[in-house]
Amino acid sequence: MRLAISTGGGDAPGLNAVIRAAVLSAINRGWDVCGIKRGFAGLLGEDEVVPLTRESVRGIAHLGGTILRTTNRGNPFHYPRVQSDGSIIEEDRSDELIDNARRLGIDAVISIGGDGSLTIAKLLCDRGMKVVGVPKTIDNDVSGTITTFGFDTAVNTALDAIDKLHTTAESHDRVIVLEVMGRDAGFIALHSGLAGTADVILIPEIPYDISKVCEKIQARDRAGRHFSIVVVAEGAFPRGGTVSLIGESLPGESRRLGGLCEPIAREIQQRTGKETRSLVLGHLQRGGMPTGYDRLLATRFGGAAVRAVADGKWGHMVALQSPHIVTIPIEDALREPKRVDPRHDVVLTARATGISFGD
Repeated sequence: MRLAISTGGGDAPGLNAVIRAAVLSAINRGWDVCGIKRGFAGLLGEDEVVPLTRESVRGIAHLGGTILRTTNRGNPFHYPRVQSDGSIIEEDRSDELIDNARRLGIDAVISIGGDGSLTIAKLLCDRGMKVVGVPKTIDNDVSGTITTFGFDTAVNTALDAIDKLHTTAESHDRVIVLEVMGRDAGFIALHSGLAGTADVILIPEIPYDISKVCEKIQARDRAGRHFSIVVVAEGAFPRGGTVSLIGESLPGESRRLGGLCEPIAREIQQRTGKETRSLVLGHLQRGGMPTGYDRLLATRFGGAAVRAVADGKWGHMVALQSPHIVTIPIEDALREPKRVDPRHDVVLTARATGISFGD
């Protein structure tokens, strides 16, 4: 067996722990292992395919990022190509990818990624490539698994920021609006906001009314609490409005969301008269060492992915369904996106403790 490993989409703390566990598990079965650099670019002549050995993965479990690098613009079915006039077109290079994998003697691929990478894995599997998926997203928005590695680290990064913002906000009687990641799902904002005792949490699943946000801040002011913390997911949007875009996306890249916290802060200050500041946490949430929980989960996923390869579970992905790691068809995970349920106990608890969702 010659096994290849690929990491695609946005990076997440814990990727290297998955790679390490998968490589060691495969080598201990007597398999040969290689890594496809930068998503699937290594199989398309845009990067390289490298051997992965015990030495390659020594001491990497605690490191953030991925030793294989990654990209969110490498879909082989819609691969961007620059033409002579500078324009960019997309072309289907999946046949080339499969042929190159066959030429290199690759028998199976473990594809580590989010919804986009898992969709690619499913399509490649439909074309005859033997692929097993590992769900990866700090947003925790992949269905079929209770959580994904990287999420806990991102929440703790946001929580650390909220804790620090509390002290400066209270010292100056300010409102501070913190923007965290979460394009379509507000799990990071919800979990960090509740754990950090924020006063307002705005998420994509619950469209907000800015007047309700201001009412909460003014109510705190009347009660003698002259500061407030507002945690906003980048994909949140006002009732009847749309998401906020920041800059232009590169070819093959999803729309860039963000920049929401500044206009929200500006409007809060105009409506309430309170000094209001904003902060975008951004890619800090993707970087740094994974938490112990994420390292353990990532390691379990890596080991389970190799077992799935051994069992021929092609077109499946590993998933946490506590207390076990199981495999489920990728198509089942992609059938319905995972979003915050407004009736979930975490939301109900937040409301019960006085947190406003701006609705």
